[in-house]
This record gives sequence, structure tokens and C-alpha cells, in this order.
Amino acid sequence: MTTMTETSARFREFKMPDVGEGLTEAEILKWYVQPGDTVTDGQVVCEVETAKAAVELPIPFDGVVHELRFPEGTTVDVGQVIIAVDVAPGSGDVPAPAADPVQEPVEEPEAEPKGRTPVLVGYGVAESSTKRRPRKGAPAAPEAAAVAAAVQAELNGHAPPAPAAAPAPSVPAQGGAAGGRPLAKPPVRKLAKDLGIDLATVVPTGKDGVITREDVHAAAAPAPAASEAPAQAAPAPVAAEAPVATEPTAVPDSARETRVPVKGVRKAIAQAMVGSAFTAPHVTEFVTVDVTRTMKLVAELKEDKDMAGVRVNPLLVIARALLVAIKRNPEVNAAWDEANQEIVRKHYVNLGIAAATPRGLIVPNIKDAHDKTLPQLAEALGELVATARDGKTSPAAMAGGTVTITNVGVFGVDTGTPILNPGESAILAVGAIKLQPWVHKGKVKPRQVTTLALSFDHRLVDGELGSKVLADVAAILEQPKRLITWA
Repeated sequence: MTTMTETSARFREFKMPDVGEGLTEAEILKWYVQPGDTVTDGQVVCEVETAKAAVELPIPFDGVVHELRFPEGTTVDVGQVIIAVDVAPGSGDVPAPAADPVQEPVEEPEAEPKGRTPVLVGYGVAESSTKRRPRKGAPAAPEAAAVAAAVQAELNGHAPPAPAAAPAPSVPAQGGAAGGRPLAKPPVRKLAKDLGIDLATVVPTGKDGVITREDVHAAAAPAPAASEAPAQAAPAPVAAEAPVATEPTAVPDSARETRVPVKGVRKAIAQAMVGSAFTAPHVTEFVTVDVTRTMKLVAELKEDKDMAGVRVNPLLVIARALLVAIKRNPEVNAAWDEANQEIVRKHYVNLGIAAATPRGLIVPNIKDAHDKTLPQLAEALGELVATARDGKTSPAAMAGGTVTITNVGVFGVDTGTPILNPGESAILAVGAIKLQPWVHKGKVKPRQVTTLALSFDHRLVDGELGSKVLADVAAILEQPKRLITWA
């Protein structure tokens, strides 16, 4: 997809690119530039979050920022213009951007608006092209907003507004289209539906009379009688009155709960887990194992000069143990191809590591982990974890995994029944390593013990195969010398 269009010899627009594999939208997390700032080719101008990860976007040309089309926190479709840049500053008067351009909630049309398939319900091509007109002239006045809202209402198939709706103070009232459907983006409509708010009763504060999330939240809170609204409606003071409205002691039931929009990483997790749980028949097996010798090996490796500069921990040895078990039982490293009714054997291992991040659970993977030496594997693990915690994991780093490890033991949990990462055949859960009484050489002694759980797709992994893999991992952790003898 082309992400840059040359609107004139002077101004260029940068579109939201597809930063992942077929992703359709991304949320703008942070702008690093503002109108008037000078940018250079390759400079990062914003950070966006897709359904898979947070990604920084570089601008592909030099110039001065003319306009930011969307504010932080806005979810933008791939292909929409997000920033306009003056690539020839100082060559004449610059057309003024639309008033509060970052508050524009309407989709930007593509260079070829005709024939474009709408992405969001209720926001088709006609609406976008209509909404852009105020930008090309002077800053939008209340009268211009009223005209735009009226035209949009008619284009959407609603009756035109009554002439009596002309007074400027009343333009934003009633959703921005008097007598028509209130103007609001689909996420805002859903929010209103969840909160039980009729959009027709919400006083809009957005550009061109569009209802924003803040407007819906303000309407959900205890507010003065509706008759008071016109007297205080004008520009933005309505939003300023929202905190006052929350003071009364009569707190509505809605104030006792918080609704969080499902988007970004959380949305991807939900879809993936539901798809996996109800597609692949899961089987989970457990084994409790004495890992005292493994813990001693970890301590020795930390002192080894060949491991200097890399992080050595039990997860490193567990990862190596799983790789050896897969080598001994290669049939487990496979995927189910439903469309072609085939089992796809993988001759490589992209080892996924489930990582808890502030934005949710992600599963980046170490490419070709089977070919790495122990120091290389340790280095890759360290980089993977650090990148995930910083929220910088790329979509490519999370694609193509074959088998995954999830370390629930870091939370003090003994074990679990992990759900398969979509497209993979097995996932190993590692529980907390604890000092427990254990029969060792005929005597009860305190030993380092953990519980392993292996979930696998029973369509392509039989119980015997799954059991062998889990037993091999346990045997290696009990006697780490098998890393040499079995490898």
C-alpha cells in the first residue's frame, strides 16, 4: 500500500501504513511532533499501537509539519492521512489548517474516493468528502458546521434540518444534525449503547457537531435538567461542567463499574484465544519434577566466562530442554491446515515466549531457535524480554511461531492449563520452583521442585507423542547432562 501522496508541489500527506500483516487499523498512542516542527526523512513522528504491538512511524520526507489529522488515542484505519507536511516552507503563504484539525473524527478519503469500500459503518465516502470542505477554506465557523451537518444528514438518507435550527449557539446541539441522525463514530455509538445513553439527547462538542466520547461520559453522569443545556451550550464550557455534575451524593449504578474499550493488543488476545480454544481440541498433561540439578547448572553457568554479558536463568535451560525434546520428537512441531486438510511439519523451531506487558499478553518468538548455541539463545531471550517490556516488539517478531513457553512460575503459580497460540501445536507452562520435601536416593530431603504442564492440539498430537515430549523435558531438567547426551 502506498502511504504517501503528493497533494501539490508543496504539501505531502502521510497515510497510516499497514505496519503488520494485513492489519486494518492502528491507534495513535503519541505524537512526537506538532504543527510548525521541522522533520527530516526517517524521523519518527508518532507511535501507534496495532492489534499486535506498538510501532514507531518514521516520516519519509523532509519539511515542516503543517497539520496533524488525528489526536492521540484515536483509532485510524490503514490508508487514512494522519499528517500533512509542507515540503517547501517559505515559498509563500500557507493555507490555514482547519480549526482543531486533530479533533476531526471523520475518515479521510483516499486519492480515489469513488468506488472505495467503507470500512466503518456509517462513515462512507460521501461523508468523508463532505467533511473535508471546511478544511480548504477559512477556519470552520458555526454556520459552516451547520451546513456540513445538514448536507451529511441528507446524504445519509435523513430528512433535511428545519430552517429554525440556524442560530449559532444551537448548532452543536442534538448531535450536530437537527432532525437527523446524531453524528458520532461507531466506537462512540457503542459506548453510548453500553451506557444506555440516547445520542439524540447528547450535547456535542466535537467539530461540525460530532459527538465525542467525552460528551457521552458527560451525559452518563448526573447532569442539570435538560432545560438548562441551551443556556450553557455554546462552545466548550459544557465539558467543564462535567466534574461539577459528579458531586451529588446520588451516584448512579454506572459509576460503580468501569467499561474499557476492547482494542489493540487486548482485542487481538481475545480473538486469538477464543479462536484457539474453540478450534483446536486441547489436551493438557502435567508432571512434577526435581530440578535441583538444573538450578545448580544455572548457578555454574552464571560464573562461566562464555556466558558473560548475557542473562542466565532457569528459563534458558528449560528452553534448551524443550528444543532437545522437539528434536527427539519432531512430529510435535507441526500445524493443522484446515483449508487443505493437511498437517504441516515444521523443520525449524521459532520458539515463542509469552510475555506480560503493560499493554497485555504478547508472544514474540526466537527465530530458528533450534540452530542457536546456548549463549546465542540466552542473548536472544534477553533481547526478546527487554523489547517486550518496552512495548517495542514488532509484528514480525510475533509471527511464525511454532511452539511456545509460558512461565507462570514468576507469579508464584504452581501450574496452569495454557491455551495454544493460534497456528501452533504445543505450549509448555512452567510453574514456580519451590523447595519441597522430595524422596531422593531413598530419603526425604528438601529439593527444588516444579510442575510442568504441556497443552497440545489433539488433532495432530496424540497422547503418546505429547507424553513423550513432556517426559523428555522433565528428564532433562532432572538430569541436565542429557542436554549433551541427547543433543
